[in-house]
Amino acid sequence: MRRFRLIKTEFKRLNKQRGVAIVTALLLASLAITLVMSLFGQQNVQVRSIENQRFQLQKQWVMRGAIDWARLILREDAKSNRADYLGEPWSVPLEEVRLDQYVDNGRTSEENSNATLSGHIIDAQSRLNLTNLAPNGTIDQPSVTAFEQLLSSQGLEPGLATAVAKMVASTKSQVTQLNKDGSVKTPAVPAKLLALTQVDDLLAVQGFTSADITKLKELVVFLPVATPININTASAQVISARIAGLSLSDAQQLVTTRDQAYFRNLVDFKGRWTNKMPVPSSALVNTQSNYFIIHGHVQIDRSSLDADALIERKPVTGLTRIVWIREL
Repeated sequence: MRRFRLIKTEFKRLNKQRGVAIVTALLLASLAITLVMSLFGQQNVQVRSIENQRFQLQKQWVMRGAIDWARLILREDAKSNRADYLGEPWSVPLEEVRLDQYVDNGRTSEENSNATLSGHIIDAQSRLNLTNLAPNGTIDQPSVTAFEQLLSSQGLEPGLATAVAKMVASTKSQVTQLNKDGSVKTPAVPAKLLALTQVDDLLAVQGFTSADITKLKELVVFLPVATPININTASAQVISARIAGLSLSDAQQLVTTRDQAYFRNLVDFKGRWTNKMPVPSSALVNTQSNYFIIHGHVQIDRSSLDADALIERKPVTGLTRIVWIREL
């Protein structure tokens, strides 16, 4: 009997150890599976990150190629015609073009990719240049009045024009002036603010809202220097604001006239000016543009890129340069 009890006790002890061993084995197996899954997850994240970086580089190179192509179009346009108008090749939008044969997206040769490019060129001088508000650090009142009228036409507060003009003036380099005794005069604005370079920067001016910026996006621009508007490409709202005293209806009539036959030069424009008002000066209007905005959209599978580029074109040589490129 005693021996039987010993055997029974030993059997229980062995069963208990066997149970512990099974639980330990299950825990080790679970730990191993967790580690393997974690490694696979990290590897998947790394692969996706490398893939996204590859897509990003491809999109940037495609975008840069598209910008260079647009620059070539603008350069060739300058050789063939001195006037810029909306019937020229540069103004025709590029509809969505597939880039399957030009972009490697890791697919086999039998598979189709989803790589496309689209875009358009905008005459930057078809918009009201807010740099004109204070081109040399001094507020230009006629330009302020023009911006006031444009703000009013969009249902915005006209007084914001003066606030923008003051900020533009404050961001321009101060010209060193000397007193009679040779000492340097105290600058009117002691602290230079960050320059306004894009329409969204107007949010830095108290009184502007995001909704206001949306209304002005297609009407105003910040260019490196003061420029006239292009009478061949500007909208009726911009023309009416820039030419003081010209009503919106008269500006619309002018747009209708130029759409039927664009103005070849300022002489042609002045010869066809039928309004009783004085003919605007070349400082206000022109028929040729030196600044253009290129907008491009690149789509590669699930990844996309939108960007704008400001291009300056020399009036005589037609040579172009990129002023800035901004990803949107």
